[in-house]
Amino acid sequence: MKIRQALISLSDKRGALEFAQGLAAQGVKLLSTGGTAKLLRDAGLAVTEIGDYTGFPEMLDGRVKTLHPKVHGGILARRDLPEHMATIEQHGIPMIDLVCVNLYPFAATIAKDGVTLEDAIENIDIGGPAMVRSSAKNYAGVAIVTDPEDYPAILSEMQANGGALQLGTRFNLAKKAFTHTARYDSMIANWLTGLDEGAETKAAEAAPAPSIFPAKLQLAFDRVEVLRYGENSHQSAAFYRDTAPVAGSIAAYTQLQGKELSYNNIGDSDAAWECVKSFDVPACVIVKHANPCGVAIDGNLLGAYEKAFKTDSTSAFGGIIAFNGEVGMDIVNAMNERKHFVEVLIAPAFTAEAKAALAAKQNLRVLVVPISRELNALEYKRVGGGLLVQTADNFTAQASDLKVVTKVAPSAQQIEDLLFAERVAKFVKSNAIVFCGNGMTLGVGAGQMSRVDSTKIACIKAQHAGLDLKGSVVASDAFFPFRDGVDVLAEAGAKAVIQPGGSMRDEEVIAAADEHGIAMVFTGARHFRH
Repeated sequence: MKIRQALISLSDKRGALEFAQGLAAQGVKLLSTGGTAKLLRDAGLAVTEIGDYTGFPEMLDGRVKTLHPKVHGGILARRDLPEHMATIEQHGIPMIDLVCVNLYPFAATIAKDGVTLEDAIENIDIGGPAMVRSSAKNYAGVAIVTDPEDYPAILSEMQANGGALQLGTRFNLAKKAFTHTARYDSMIANWLTGLDEGAETKAAEAAPAPSIFPAKLQLAFDRVEVLRYGENSHQSAAFYRDTAPVAGSIAAYTQLQGKELSYNNIGDSDAAWECVKSFDVPACVIVKHANPCGVAIDGNLLGAYEKAFKTDSTSAFGGIIAFNGEVGMDIVNAMNERKHFVEVLIAPAFTAEAKAALAAKQNLRVLVVPISRELNALEYKRVGGGLLVQTADNFTAQASDLKVVTKVAPSAQQIEDLLFAERVAKFVKSNAIVFCGNGMTLGVGAGQMSRVDSTKIACIKAQHAGLDLKGSVVASDAFFPFRDGVDVLAEAGAKAVIQPGGSMRDEEVIAAADEHGIAMVFTGARHFRH
């Protein structure tokens, strides 16, 4: 289908002039509206303003300009139906073969401080979505362009095909267009349904921040890739990225080498990355089956890796390793010396030498993810017939948050280790018990139905690794329901405990700590992770 006439009406004018010039150079007639028409005319292009084209001026402060039969008739008429073409000819309506539209900046408007409902409503586009949907519906005869990134490819295809765009191209543009309007309307719906009752009576006043839990929740994600399979080989799976992912999240990864990522690879990589990026000092996190099996901090990444590996070298085999700094040859050599088989290696950067050395491991997946302190705002969990939504667990205890509840107070070094242990426990599946000392995990008990069993497992893990728990500290992700867990960790040699508190038996648990001469602090915040 050859493009003979195009309608261009844009809020986001990036690349608009160059695109219009490219169309004009191929003999395409240009129709346009308001500010876009002025931009093109000032650049010397021949352009017909929409009011002159329809015979009706833009009116109602721009609310009505393209809602006209001469516009929509020229877009929606089916070129393959004689009766449509006869009607068009009867009313003297020329064909519009390409529509280039993007919509009023609703997102930018509601992001402004002090935005009013009135401002938001005026930035809800009507004519734009109507033209986009009309054009997309009639993709058989019309090309709809909503993304400036598509301009060069469209001009190139027209140049190569005598001014025509192929049906496949028009269909793909239509799919993108319907997605564009769907997400635009979803954004409006989420914002409006998040407003309090009575907001409509105060439309000219600054609107209160909408609820983060709107009454009607619309979500949008882009498919990154179809995965080989899901958690198990008989399950199908795909990875989708948020349309506006948090900076520095695992969704921002670039894969340098290795096999395709699997469903489990991505889940475990997310767990490792979220944990390691929470540290401000050089850190290493090793994850196996969504749980950290070794976490450590040190003066450099090599030291952190060696300590993290020491926690549980058995579980580290076939795990995911994440670093929060540039990986160099010292780390690659240390992994090789230990014959450490790794599924995924993640860092914000790798030296050229490290990249070259890792390239020999053809199956090793190497990911680069930028470091960012921006945090996820919400978390989602699918359940049968519904969706659980919550704010993310972004609380990390500081020394000022700690309440000493025992006769013995922790030393400055113990406080440092307790805060490290509490940070790790946030990323361990409940019930979580984490023994730590000297900036490293010594034993991790995860995912047990009883807290005392998690405590025992953490002790067994440390024993198997040949690590001494005497003088260690312990973090619990939730309160101790009974004193038995404290008795077990005391017998292992722990000397300080950090936990949220809040049990009906807190006094019993505190008394047990006092009996054993253990320091215990409460944070007031639990970290269940299911």
